[in-house]
Parts: sequence; structure tokens; C-alpha cells
Amino acid sequence: MSKRYDLIVFDWDGTVMDSTAVIAGSIQAACRDLELTVPSDEAARHVIGLGLQQALRYAVPDAPEAMYEPLVLRYRHHFLAQDGAIPLFDGARETIAELYDAGYRLGVATGKNRNGLERALLSTDMKGYFHATRTAEQTRSKPDPTMLFELMDELGVSAGRTLMIGDTTHDLLLAQNAKVDAVALGHGAHPPEQLQELNPLALLDDFVQLRAWFKANA
Repeated sequence: MSKRYDLIVFDWDGTVMDSTAVIAGSIQAACRDLELTVPSDEAARHVIGLGLQQALRYAVPDAPEAMYEPLVLRYRHHFLAQDGAIPLFDGARETIAELYDAGYRLGVATGKNRNGLERALLSTDMKGYFHATRTAEQTRSKPDPTMLFELMDELGVSAGRTLMIGDTTHDLLLAQNAKVDAVALGHGAHPPEQLQELNPLALLDDFVQLRAWFKANA
């Protein structure tokens, strides 16, 4: 069967890496440190995938402007104390390795900053699988389509031959804005019912289902 796609782009947090609880908890802990309004679990999870400054403004909208810089520092303090131990989702490594070996071009489009993504790729020994990556600090944050435009341009792949894999509505809107197909994973930051409202090609529970979907559809 001929390939339907040439480029497959993964979100990272909540999609490949099981980091949702750590990120949401770090946002909440940073707010407690600074005696700011602590967002609910739902609000803290909803902003995952956005650039950090944008995420904190959404999660803590009533914070004084002067508090966002110290909020970023406290968030990083809590997150960095844990990020080296955050695991990949079961089956993520095997699925991505299979796609790489099959000749797909692979990319990452993430709300992490460059240093954070590099640490994650090195700690998980996944760096060698990805041909190009983009982070929120390098370009515009999701759901602006620039991340995907830049990845497609760098790797010479059209929108019609590109697929986005993500766990949030930010990822699905990114794909829609770039006119790229998308598959949603329901094991991450946003509830499956929110993902389904954006009509991805498929809404899957985990990497076991994703591997099966690739074999049948990609």
C-alpha cells in the first residue's frame, strides 16, 4: 500500500510524554508559592501545549502583569525538579521507531521552549528519530499554523501529505489552521469529548490504537 503521508508531526507533552499531571501541578504550585489564585485541575490542564507565558496568562488571568515573570520562574523550579523522571507513554517509542524505519519524515511541534525539548529528547533517547522540531519560543504559539508551515517548508512536504498527532484542542486547531489532517490521542491534557468536537480523522485511546490506525490508514 502506498503511503498516504510523508510527514508526521507529534505534539510532545501529553501526546508522546506522560507529563500532563506534572505540568498542571507545577502551574498550581507556582501560584501557591506566590499567593496567586490557584487554577483548577481543568484550567491548568487546558493550557498545556501553549507557550509558557501564554499558558500562564490563560491559567491565571487575574495575576498582575508584574507577577508573570516570577510565576514563570516558580513554574520552572517545580517542573525542573521532576522532568527528568517523566516517562514516555507506553508504546510511544516503538511506534515512532517503526514510523522512522518505514521512511516517514518525523517532526515535533510543541509549546515547550527549546531547552526543555532538548532535555526531553535527550533524557528519553528520542532525539535521533525526529528530522525537524519547532518550539513555541522559536515561532508563534499554537494554534497559529506557523509551526507546521515551517516544518513542512524545512522538510519539503505539502500540507496534503502531512499529519498532526496531538492530545489537545490547540493541536487540532493548529492542524486545521494549516489545512493538515489530524489524529487525536485521548490520553493527554484535554477530555476526549472536547477533541471530538473538532472532528479529527480519528480519536484514539493510546499508542496501541495509534499503531493499528497507522497500519490501516497512513
